[in-house]
Amino acid sequence: MGKLPPLSACLLACLLLAPWPLRAAAQQPPVARTVDIREVSVWGRRPMKLIGTERTDLDSSALRQSIALSVADLLTLRTPVFVKQYGRATLSTVSVRGTGPSHTQVTWNGMRIANPMLGMADFSMIPSHFVDEASLLYGSSSLQETGGGLGGLVRLATRPASVEGFGAEYVQGVGMFRTFDEYLRLLWGGRRWQLSTRLFVQSSANDYRYRNRDKMEHVYDEQMQIVGSYHPVERNVSGSFTDVHLLQEAYCRTRGGDRIGLSAWYVHSDRELPLLTTDYADETRFENRQRERTFRGVASWERTRGDYRAGVRAGYVRSWLAYDYRRDPGNGIMTAMTRSRSLVNTLYAQADGEYAPHERWLFSASLSAHQHLVRSADRTVRLQEGGSATVGYDQGRIELDGSLSARWRPTGRLGLSLVMRGSLFGRQWSPLIPALFAEYLLSERGEVVLRASVSRNYRFPTLNDLYFMPGGNPDLRSERGYGYEAGLSFAVGRGRRCTLTGSASWYDQRIDDWILWLPTTKGFFSPVNVKRVHAYGTELQADLRADLARDWRLVLHGTFAWAPSVNTGEPVSPADRSVGRQLPYEPLLSAAVTGRLEWRTWSFEYRWNYYSERYTMSSNDVTLTGTLPDYFMNGLSLGKSFGLPRVELSLRGTVQNLFDEEYLSVLSHPMPGIHAEFFLGIRPRWGRAAGR
Repeated sequence: MGKLPPLSACLLACLLLAPWPLRAAAQQPPVARTVDIREVSVWGRRPMKLIGTERTDLDSSALRQSIALSVADLLTLRTPVFVKQYGRATLSTVSVRGTGPSHTQVTWNGMRIANPMLGMADFSMIPSHFVDEASLLYGSSSLQETGGGLGGLVRLATRPASVEGFGAEYVQGVGMFRTFDEYLRLLWGGRRWQLSTRLFVQSSANDYRYRNRDKMEHVYDEQMQIVGSYHPVERNVSGSFTDVHLLQEAYCRTRGGDRIGLSAWYVHSDRELPLLTTDYADETRFENRQRERTFRGVASWERTRGDYRAGVRAGYVRSWLAYDYRRDPGNGIMTAMTRSRSLVNTLYAQADGEYAPHERWLFSASLSAHQHLVRSADRTVRLQEGGSATVGYDQGRIELDGSLSARWRPTGRLGLSLVMRGSLFGRQWSPLIPALFAEYLLSERGEVVLRASVSRNYRFPTLNDLYFMPGGNPDLRSERGYGYEAGLSFAVGRGRRCTLTGSASWYDQRIDDWILWLPTTKGFFSPVNVKRVHAYGTELQADLRADLARDWRLVLHGTFAWAPSVNTGEPVSPADRSVGRQLPYEPLLSAAVTGRLEWRTWSFEYRWNYYSERYTMSSNDVTLTGTLPDYFMNGLSLGKSFGLPRVELSLRGTVQNLFDEEYLSVLSHPMPGIHAEFFLGIRPRWGRAAGR
């Protein structure tokens, strides 16, 4: 694979040769690093829109922690969800509350970006530096934004940069396995206009070494008797990747106070798929590659007045996906065994509004439409028959989603919210989907809030579920179910030197006609409706922020989840052993802790997360493929910033898998051991351009 030339040479030259008034700076007296200000207490009420909701917001410090992190990495460390991934720059999907990846909706600036063929999004394709606001809405709370999120909703958005004049930021990362990350952002802001351009390039040979526990090598003596054995150390071959992301934004504030925005995001990805741990093939005699070219664009208009807000959005997505598998059958010529091409075009439109006739009432309405046009073709070579066959489908589907909601706060302590939602997929209407939320301020001291909700939910099959060849099942029924949630949150010490916030939640969800892909007697998988799945559990989260002493600050964040997800339906065949078992690839326990210690311009962060064992088969059979063992993951980073007269420099080093643990997230896909990466950041100071 060809490599992109680094941007470092020209960018460093341009930025570092900017005129620095060194002589003037030397004559100025030193500036104090810290300034003591009088403590100010700020009091406020919980927003009406958040009545009864369960959500986790990723703060800006987490999103800007490292250019090498994707949203998948942040969800692993900051939320109690399971992220299934095949290594860096490979497919990464999330499982919220024991549900599948297709049960979690994903929106970007209001538009759903999950692939309509698969019904899920690849979070490794979303750089954290391309997101300004990120929230995870759990279960019923997702119905306040969109339908179909049985597990929840990941809400991503960009916003205008708060900058006056011209600004720039450049970060270069160099890591092990010949890994290079480069990020550039150019900004310009005026009284009415805000412009932003972001470019992110990542590439790597990704050729880390690992011990292959699925293979055994024997040691023989002179009589060819086995005298020993060992697991060989192999290299992750054919796993290189190159991803390019370009995001252009323009925002305008009209004279009347309206805001007009335009966001355009282009993705160019070229990734190899590495060998499995059970594969004995010669890497020089095959090629396994996937490519993606995706464009997403959203235009928006928003008007806010004293008691109402109205907005309109329109968007377009074009995604070209390619998968090629070629190998040498023995004649020295690389032959295309599989050649898959998919083209997805999506048109999007949405109108929404809010009206608050009184401080105790808030009404809102929303109507969105997504028109999907999908063409998928797969040509597979059949060696035994000496020919090839092309299968696929060409389908379109309109998806309408509308909601009406009313929020009422009869007293300062009590809040109630009712959401009514309806959806149309193709020609099939969903039943009316209600959701009722309530919250009560139990104690003003500590801001102890009780929350509860009950809802109905409904999810239509994806296009691959219905039409994929071979295996699609056009007779599938939609998934439907009921969910119940209750929780408690608190906040102690707001406005003081030490702040502790946290929440505890319980949920219970029963889903009928759960769609699960199972093997058939014909040798391929096909989706079927499992009678019922019972997903329930508890989630705990806590945050601690403390000013330990002058210039010292400690920030801690922790999550824990217990998430049984059990098939409680009836057997689909006499050989079905999945009833009463945990769903595959769903950990029962997960936890994460992140701690950051700051001193002046230094910062030290330690990260730890844990997943319990996961079954690889719906029957939880351990004799064939066994289970994926539980694992603990550790990482740390150390950073230092330098405030120079005309430029701000930052240095950061990170270490992942600190204790070199051997682990698997997916069966037969090796993961890297200990590895490190170093980053250099440059932010010139031109005029008053000091914001992001």
